[in-house]
Amino acid sequence: MRTIVKIIDLINEWLGRLLSPILALLAIVVLYDVAMRYIAGRPSDWAFYVATGLFGAHFMLVAAYGLRHRVHIEVDVVKRLLSSRRQAVVEIAGYVLFFIPFAYLLLYFGWAFAERSISRLETTPGMADVPIWPVKLTIVIAGVLLVLQAVAIVLRAIQHLRGKPIPELEEED
Repeated sequence: MRTIVKIIDLINEWLGRLLSPILALLAIVVLYDVAMRYIAGRPSDWAFYVATGLFGAHFMLVAAYGLRHRVHIEVDVVKRLLSSRRQAVVEIAGYVLFFIPFAYLLLYFGWAFAERSISRLETTPGMADVPIWPVKLTIVIAGVLLVLQAVAIVLRAIQHLRGKPIPELEEED
């Protein structure tokens, strides 16, 4: 169990760090588009679609990284008043009853959405012709990563209940 949890944590940690520079690329695209508005008097044909795609892909693909680091909003007002064992039980129940079914729906509908887009090699309308299907595919990839991270969290809580806690990965700065 420890190995599985550590592998999942490493995958999401590595991907989160690898994909974080997408925000810098997004900023460059937006700055280019703004500059074109002032210099040429009109925005580029492609920058809006690229910026939207980059933002959507980044948001989806680093969601599991955020889950791994517990930066998502939780309703822990009551949970933090509980003992650590009861917190583990609440965590297991929350992920099994709510999170994993939501992630299943994300995967189910996201796959149909992405598959349709891939089969058509969908692109943006107009002259730019920017591919959309890779961004839609990130919905499925993000769903898989989220499910994996949820499994790691549940396994970590189970091990805590067994009295064999799995430590978090060391933070590297």
